[in-house]
Amino acid sequence: MFSNKHLFSDVYDDYLLYAKKQQKLQSYTTMKYKFELHILPYFKDMYLEDITSKDILKWEEYILSLNFKNNQNTSLYYFLSGFFEFCKTFYNFDKKIISNVGNFKKKYEEKNFDFYNLKEFKKFIKYVDDEVYKQFFNLLYFTGMRTGEALALKFKDLKNGYLNVSKTINSHGKREIGTPKTMTSNRLIKIDFQLEKDLLNLKNIYKEKYSLSDDLFIFGGIKPLSPTTINRRKIKACEKANLRPITLHQFRHSHATLLLQKGIMVNEVSRRLGHSKTSTTLDIYSHTDLTQEKRVLRTLNKLRFNLLNKIRTKLNFILKRLFRLNSKKWSR
Repeated sequence: MFSNKHLFSDVYDDYLLYAKKQQKLQSYTTMKYKFELHILPYFKDMYLEDITSKDILKWEEYILSLNFKNNQNTSLYYFLSGFFEFCKTFYNFDKKIISNVGNFKKKYEEKNFDFYNLKEFKKFIKYVDDEVYKQFFNLLYFTGMRTGEALALKFKDLKNGYLNVSKTINSHGKREIGTPKTMTSNRLIKIDFQLEKDLLNLKNIYKEKYSLSDDLFIFGGIKPLSPTTINRRKIKACEKANLRPITLHQFRHSHATLLLQKGIMVNEVSRRLGHSKTSTTLDIYSHTDLTQEKRVLRTLNKLRFNLLNKIRTKLNFILKRLFRLNSKKWSR
């Protein structure tokens, strides 16, 4: 018998054609990767018309059992919600079944905010024994660039002491070059003289293998370095240096923290990182660290000391005056 119902997996195939036109490549690749990992397997054999709010609730319970972070849960909810928005437009589907259930309730999470201070980074970089990888870590630490942005850099992007950040390499699926995360991620980053010199010197390493061209990747030559190999090199250097390992993204945190601790204004830090708003920078880097805590304590102690000194000075002045008045009185 002929059915008017639509299988979830068939509708998803149509949705991919639509989403690929609507979304940036990186956003599309991330959505597809996560959708096919945590959403499609759950709903694929259901008919779209048979899905109820109860099914959404059960799916959310299943996702919660995987113990993901809040951000991961939220992104999965919006991926499914976006799919149902498509279904509403093209299949006359009632999207209320998901909005009635709502997003995941956020759970308490301790912030895993780690970074290297300058002393720790100098210790780490000393044990990175390959020049290309050494400069890759130097660039992450001294520019705060995202890993994908750094890997997509070519020598033509380095000019007059500036790096032109205008592309990134997707972290999921095929490692294709796409546009950066947001409009403000397109930016020029001024780099220090030593880093500029070290990056240009990488050409000398590549000239033995390739014909020199500004179209070579700064980190890798013909093709960019592999993130897996980068991580292996990082862990090896950490072990030799006897340092706790931090993630590649935490080198970005390290750069921002370093600048903020040195008194660089938050709007400049935000621009270098490619954040769309300074409030984003403040939200991420409002953590407390000992350097800032000590600075606060010194300031408060100084204020209190100055206040006490003022009070003492005033009291001394009053006492001296009283003493003079009494001396005059008794001398009469």
